[in-house]
Amino acid sequence: MSSIRGPTTDLPKQKGSFPKPGHGAASLPGAAPAARRRYLLYDVNPPEGFNLRRDVYIRIASLLKTLLKREAWVLVLPPWGRLYHWQSPDIHQVRIPWSEFFDLPSLDKNIPVIEYEQFLAESGGPFIEQVYVLQGYAEGWKEGTWEEKIDERPCIDQLMYSKDKHDYYRGWFWGYEETRGLNVSCLSVQGSASIIAPTLLKNTSARSVMLDRAENLLHDHYGGRDYWNTRRSMVFAKHLRVVGDEFRNKYLDSTDEADKTHYNEDWAQMKVQLGTALGGSYLGVHLRRKDFIWGHREDVPTLHGAVKKIHSLMEIYKLKKVFVATDAIEEESEELKKLLPEMVRFEPTWEELELYKDGGVAIIDQWICAHARYFIGTSVSTFSFRIHEEREILRFDPKTTYNRQIQRTISDS
Repeated sequence: MSSIRGPTTDLPKQKGSFPKPGHGAASLPGAAPAARRRYLLYDVNPPEGFNLRRDVYIRIASLLKTLLKREAWVLVLPPWGRLYHWQSPDIHQVRIPWSEFFDLPSLDKNIPVIEYEQFLAESGGPFIEQVYVLQGYAEGWKEGTWEEKIDERPCIDQLMYSKDKHDYYRGWFWGYEETRGLNVSCLSVQGSASIIAPTLLKNTSARSVMLDRAENLLHDHYGGRDYWNTRRSMVFAKHLRVVGDEFRNKYLDSTDEADKTHYNEDWAQMKVQLGTALGGSYLGVHLRRKDFIWGHREDVPTLHGAVKKIHSLMEIYKLKKVFVATDAIEEESEELKKLLPEMVRFEPTWEELELYKDGGVAIIDQWICAHARYFIGTSVSTFSFRIHEEREILRFDPKTTYNRQIQRTISDS
């Protein structure tokens, strides 16, 4: 196919009236609209973690909004599972629906969404008609000549799909072994998410289309109004927020009333002035360890260096308690307890871990950090980035969120 330049080039003329953002799947009356609409699915490179995947969702949401200007589409939420950082033993962490971690009605206020199980029920079987594997360009790009483009090209890497005896494509498909793809092809992309809209609207009539390696698409408008509407719609599941709130109250003397962190269940109605939130009387810390120690050595301090910084901030802000979210191994955790006796951590029982799963525990950690009087994170960590965003939504003064992150200093090396 010929190259397409720009995210909305040659879109077909609008056909009738379709659900607009803010009027999603839950508001579609009965089976008739479901019979008309098309399904957009996506997946991400397997090594990518929970928090990067949340960012990819924002990019795909922008694409869906572009598609909805022309046709009825719904986003099928990719089940969670088999993530590298979810290493708790003996806990089933595959085929996890989004409702375990996020509030679906809140997502649906922004774009129409359904869980994968609902897609299977609606679409008549475990078949995805068209799978596009997104990739870069084999020839790369010349410095100074960046342009947005998309082309159907031979696959650069070996496909993670294989044909069975019935000529169907088998693959990971979020742990659903019965799911099959009817067609698989590769698209070289260079640009923002909506650049692929003309391909989906004009070049394929498939009712269900999956974009694999969706992290290769960039944000349409990073940090813009559309970005923040989607980000704000990603409300954590209420049962996880309740756990975090009860922990704050019990161990950190922190409540929304005292901390001025009032939360509206309807994200679209949250209209709070920036800087209004005070936060609980504790320091929130995200201390990334494990593979980050080697992969981002300059961004991760020694434990002694981190504790020195934490004590300094506690003195400056006159805080007696510190909540720490960390993936430190057991040996480091024990050392941290000795160096930082004021430390408070959310440490679930096995039963709680089985219920909330690693993703839920991460959300509880983020929720508690997001309500701290002052937050300090780990540089270039997407876990910390998500806390930054959550504090932005709660309307904390940016000076209490962004300015100082834990980094290795020369004296730490």
